[in-house]
Amino acid sequence: MKALILVGGLGTRLRPLTFSMPKPLVDFGNKPMILHQIEALKAAGVTEVVLAINHQQPEVMLNFVKEYEKKLEMKITFSQETEPLGTAGPLALARDKLIDESGKPFFVLNSDVICEYPLLEMIKFHKNHGAEATIMVTKVNDPSKYGVVVMEEEAATEEEEEEARVKSFVEKPKHFVGDKINAGIYLLNPSVLDRIQLRRTSIEKEIFPKIASEKKLYAMVLPGFWMDIGQPKDYLTGQRMYLDYLRKNAPGELLVSGDGIIGNVMADETAVIGDRCLIGPDVVIGAGCVIESGVRLFGCTVMRGARIKEHACVSDSIVGWDSTVGSWARVADITVLGKDVHVADAEVIQMSVKPEIVQKV
Repeated sequence: MKALILVGGLGTRLRPLTFSMPKPLVDFGNKPMILHQIEALKAAGVTEVVLAINHQQPEVMLNFVKEYEKKLEMKITFSQETEPLGTAGPLALARDKLIDESGKPFFVLNSDVICEYPLLEMIKFHKNHGAEATIMVTKVNDPSKYGVVVMEEEAATEEEEEEARVKSFVEKPKHFVGDKINAGIYLLNPSVLDRIQLRRTSIEKEIFPKIASEKKLYAMVLPGFWMDIGQPKDYLTGQRMYLDYLRKNAPGELLVSGDGIIGNVMADETAVIGDRCLIGPDVVIGAGCVIESGVRLFGCTVMRGARIKEHACVSDSIVGWDSTVGSWARVADITVLGKDVHVADAEVIQMSVKPEIVQKV
């Protein structure tokens, strides 16, 4: 079975982190974002993954592929666009990589999505409904910010499959039409590729509505948590959800406990944590980090090689690779430090109106 991951975005919402690293390789939960998806695909029986990249992504992506092809024993290839092709065009470009004699459906994932990835359940759902295309949807409290997937409303006597059929899509509705949104995970029959031309095309606005009009598009409601982590605030919200999921489903596997630890905290085994620290809840500490004595951390990520000096406080923020936060300094309110940034002793950096991003100059 095969899969394609859409990783062509420039990652502008996660700057300055993406000035130093392609967005798919930015750490989330102490491993590259995209690795969460590739591991889930492998667990679902996928043996070949195609990464749909843009022409600006550097050699570091190639190095990642070489490393994890060997570790995961999977085939990982690139399909590289020379101009923006939207969310459907990359499928047409990768057609020859996705189709084989088996005729099996293939997965398509947006690289920003973090969730429980119930991919085996999705395969079963797709087969049971005889769908040409199945999309994963998730319920949200405020659907007005998203594109809403409107389901067919059938009488109680209709078969269960009618309840899962997609009727239409409404972009950022002003009035309530439903509470389910596109979760960015699809399972498509090869015939869907015949509907896509090699040009800039939106799968959500052009391809799926056509399939829905022919009553061949179905939606599976995603169980558990979901978040698009492509911007700092949502990244941190997704981190909280992910750590809570680990606590409930893999207790002790990745999370740490002990004196000075509050709630869910993930720390790489090579990280050094000093005395009299108060860490948590919802904190991730990367490999080789040094957390000096008396530090307070909560709701934040401290990425690989960073140092937080004594009595500093980092809250609701992201500290990039190899950065330093000085003694008694404070970093707060959705601040994002890029790679190798140095915050002076006793300096305060926090969001005023927009998230503050700091990069090395």
